[in-house]
Amino acid sequence: MFQMIKHHPYFHHIKSSVFGFMFLLPTSLFALSLLLLLACNGFSVFYIYLPGYLKSSPEPIKLLPENLSGDKTVAKLVSSVMYAVKEENPPGVLKTHLSLVKKPNFSMVPIGKASVFKPKQARLSRQILRTLSSGTKPKGFFSSKVKTFFRNSKCKSRFFMTWISPIESLSDRELLAIESVFKSHPKACLVIVSNSLDSKKGSVVLKPFSDMGFKLIAVHPDFDYIFKSTYAETWFNRLKKGNINPGEVSLGQNLSNLLRLALLYKYGGVYLDTDVLVLKSINRLRNVISAQSINPETKNWSRLNNAVLIFDQNHPLLFKFIQEFALTFDGNRWGHNGPYLVSRVVERVTGRPGLNFTVLPPSAFYPVDWTRIRSLFQGPQNETHSNWLKLKLGQIRRQSYAIHLWNRQSKQVKVQEGSIIHHIISDCCIFCNSLKSKF
Repeated sequence: MFQMIKHHPYFHHIKSSVFGFMFLLPTSLFALSLLLLLACNGFSVFYIYLPGYLKSSPEPIKLLPENLSGDKTVAKLVSSVMYAVKEENPPGVLKTHLSLVKKPNFSMVPIGKASVFKPKQARLSRQILRTLSSGTKPKGFFSSKVKTFFRNSKCKSRFFMTWISPIESLSDRELLAIESVFKSHPKACLVIVSNSLDSKKGSVVLKPFSDMGFKLIAVHPDFDYIFKSTYAETWFNRLKKGNINPGEVSLGQNLSNLLRLALLYKYGGVYLDTDVLVLKSINRLRNVISAQSINPETKNWSRLNNAVLIFDQNHPLLFKFIQEFALTFDGNRWGHNGPYLVSRVVERVTGRPGLNFTVLPPSAFYPVDWTRIRSLFQGPQNETHSNWLKLKLGQIRRQSYAIHLWNRQSKQVKVQEGSIIHHIISDCCIFCNSLKSKF
C-alpha cells in the first residue's frame, strides 16, 4: 500500500512543492526584511516633527510665602515732570499669570524621553560658555569677598553695579557714574560685579577711588551662589544644561537683569546701571522703584524701569520679579526680561497687602525720557533755549535723585558747553580734570 502511494503522481507533486517552499523561504524572508528596512528609512527622511510646548516650569522649591507682614500698599503717582514721555509704540503691559508658559520659538528634536533646544546658530552655545565661564576663582570666593568687604567697611549704605563688557569698554561716563555715588554718599560701599574689572587691569582703573579712601570692590560673579534658593537657581541650571534658548538678545544683558534682582534679594541695598548719575543722597529712600513714563491723561505710570532699584533684603517684590524672570523668560525680545518685566509684575500686584513698596514719579530717576535725552547734551542755541535750559536744570536739581543717561541713545553724543549735562558733570564729579572734554 505504501509503495503504491509512494509512486503515485500526486504524491510526487506534493513532494516537489514542499521542497520548493523550503528552498525559497530564506530568500523570501530576506526580501521582506529589505522592504521593512526601506520603509523605515523613508519614514525617517520624510517625517516632520511639530514642536510642542517646552516643559519649562521650574522644579518645586521651598521659598518665602507670597504674603508677608506689613500693611502699606503701593503709593499712587502724585507728580510728574515735563518731557517724561512714553516710548514710541511700546508693547502693551502683559497681564500674564505666573504659571503660564510661553510657546517656544525654536525647533525641538526628540532625544529619548527628553527634548532640548537646537540653537539656530552655533554662536549661542559659545556665547553661553563665554558668559558663564568661572575663570580661576575658587568656589566660595564671591561670598567670602563680599561678606568680608561689608564687615570691614562698616558701610552706611550699600550700592551694587554690574559690568558685563570688556574693561576696554569702560569709559569716562561709567567712571563718572561711580564718582557720583561717592560724591553724594562718601561713606557708602560699592560692589561692582564684573569678570573684567576683577583683574589686575581692573584694580588699576579703580585704584584712584581706593586711594581717596572710598570703599569699593570689583568681584567675579558666582551665579550658583547668588541665585541659590530662588527661582533663578532652577532657571540658571536649565540654561547651563542647554534646556533654555538664550535668544538673540545679549545673554550678558539678560543675566544682568536677573543678577541685579538676586543681589538685592540676597543683600539688600541700591542697584544702579552704569549710565546713571547720582545727584543727591538717596539714603532716605526705601523699597522704591520709579516710573519711566506716565499717561498724560490719567497721570498714572505707563512704564517702570529697572535701571535704579532700592530694596531691603528678601523683599517679596524682588521675589516676584525673579519668579517672573524664570517663568516667562524670552531671550528674543529686548526689554522683556527687564523694564517690561517689572512693569507687568507691579501692575499685577498693585493693591495687594504686605508688599510694602512705593512707585516714584519719573522725576526721581528719569527726568528726561530716552526720546529726548539728547536735548540735555546741547548747549544754548539762543536766548529762549538758554532760558529753557536753566529752568530744566533747576527742576532736575530740585526734584531728581539721579538721572539716567540712556546710553543706547546718547553714547556717541558730545557734551556741549553750557548744556545741562555739562553742569551736572560739575555737580557730581570727584576727579574733574578735563573730564568734560572727554565725557
